[in-house]
Amino acid sequence: MFSQHSFDFLNSLAVNNDREWFKTNQQQYEDQVRTPALQFIEAMQGPILGLSPRFTAVAKKVGGSLMRPQRDSRFSKDKTPYKTNVGIQFKHFQAKDVHAPGFYVHIANDECFIAAGIWHPESKDLNAIRHCIDENPNAYQKALTQLSQAGFELTGDSLIRPPRGFDKHHPMIDELRRKDFIAIKPISSEQVCQADFIEFCTQEYQHTRALMAYLCFALDLDF
Repeated sequence: MFSQHSFDFLNSLAVNNDREWFKTNQQQYEDQVRTPALQFIEAMQGPILGLSPRFTAVAKKVGGSLMRPQRDSRFSKDKTPYKTNVGIQFKHFQAKDVHAPGFYVHIANDECFIAAGIWHPESKDLNAIRHCIDENPNAYQKALTQLSQAGFELTGDSLIRPPRGFDKHHPMIDELRRKDFIAIKPISSEQVCQADFIEFCTQEYQHTRALMAYLCFALDLDF
């Protein structure tokens, strides 16, 4: 599905990141990036349902699991129009946007990784997760142990100070300060291009099921 040609195109795009170049090379993008990504998503439909029937793998050019190549540069100093990575998110079926529990694949020349969790949840959801950790710490700690043993690292932004309503001496204060709950595992471009990449992702996502189930429980979502 993915190949070195996919990475070569992303590298060329980084050097020629403008609309005229992209339009001229649109077919190359379709052949080397978007089509392999859609094939990957389609092949992941069964494995994602196996992880949880509440998550979706939608192989559509627009509005599915494949994130669009265009950047939202309205509030950024970087006005380049296109992303130089491929982003794929298998979201919960009740999700309204990317700020929801999901499994994720990130493919780029500077880094590749697979991930699971929730990124930048809105304040209501973030508060719900924090209170769940406060009230149900054991299941959360068990999920963290499984992630660590499998080579995943929980990452993302954190508050400098304790969140409102929580004591700075709380035994889980480092976890309660988190603003993101994303478990990431770095992978190589060679792994992305291997024929067993579907099986690899399926196996690795199994290690994140406890975290995903916990987040869904915290947000009152089915898993």
